[in-house]
Amino acid sequence: MSTQDIHEFSNLHNGRSAVANSPSAIKRARQSERRRQHNVGLRSRMRTAVKKVVKSVAGQDAAKAAEAYKVAVPELDSMVRKGIIHPNKAARHKSRLNKAIKALAPAG
Repeated sequence: MSTQDIHEFSNLHNGRSAVANSPSAIKRARQSERRRQHNVGLRSRMRTAVKKVVKSVAGQDAAKAAEAYKVAVPELDSMVRKGIIHPNKAARHKSRLNKAIKALAPAG
C-alpha cells in the first residue's frame, strides 16, 4: 500500500478531509467513489428524461410529451429499484408529468 493510495482518498468529494488509514478503509473509499460516480450518471439520465417531458409540455406538443413520458416512466422506476431516488419522489414526478400532459389534450 503506497502513500499515494492513502492520499488519493484523503479528500472526499463533499469537501470533508479524511484519510483512510487501513487497507480496507482505502478500498471502501475507492468503491464508494466509483459507486458515487456511477450514481451521478444514472441520476443525470433520469433528470434528462424528465426534462424532455417538461420541455414538450412547455412547447404544447401533446404527442411528443406523451412519447417522452413513456421513456421517462421506466427511467424513474429503474432509479427507484436501484435506490437512487425515493419511491414517493418517482410517484410525484410521474403524477405531475401525467397531469400536465392530460391538461394539453383538447377537452371533449
